[in-house]
Amino acid sequence: MTGLWAAATVLAAATAFGLLWRRRSGVLRAHRGSGDEVDGIIRPDDVGTELGEKATLLQFSSAFCAPCRATRRVLGEVAGMVDGVAHVELDAESNLDLVRRLNVVRTPTVFVLDDAGRIVRRATGAPRKPDVIAALGAAVGPRTEG
Repeated sequence: MTGLWAAATVLAAATAFGLLWRRRSGVLRAHRGSGDEVDGIIRPDDVGTELGEKATLLQFSSAFCAPCRATRRVLGEVAGMVDGVAHVELDAESNLDLVRRLNVVRTPTVFVLDDAGRIVRRATGAPRKPDVIAALGAAVGPRTEG
């Protein structure tokens, strides 16, 4: 009987974890710097190409990541819809220094950068197209200087 209770408890815990994981995956959250990012700005030298005039969708992918392909498609479509927005995809394995600096722990990880390369939003997992569009609004929208 004890084994049955233990199995039920493990199953319940795994289900709760799975549901929480699924709910949080791909959600673009406001970025709060961790302090490990040096100055919190991504430069063209960091990614090997120019950033977007208005914003940049920076994606970290890996070779065998199925959600990375869907993310590439969504980010490419959004970047194509909005003038001045660039989509930059980097292989996480080939950019380990930047991966460590930005604390990328799984792929796909997406950063929404403003025109100065500051991180505005971040998502781990495949984001939905409407969420990416909304996050771009935060990157290109009016800023208040404090």
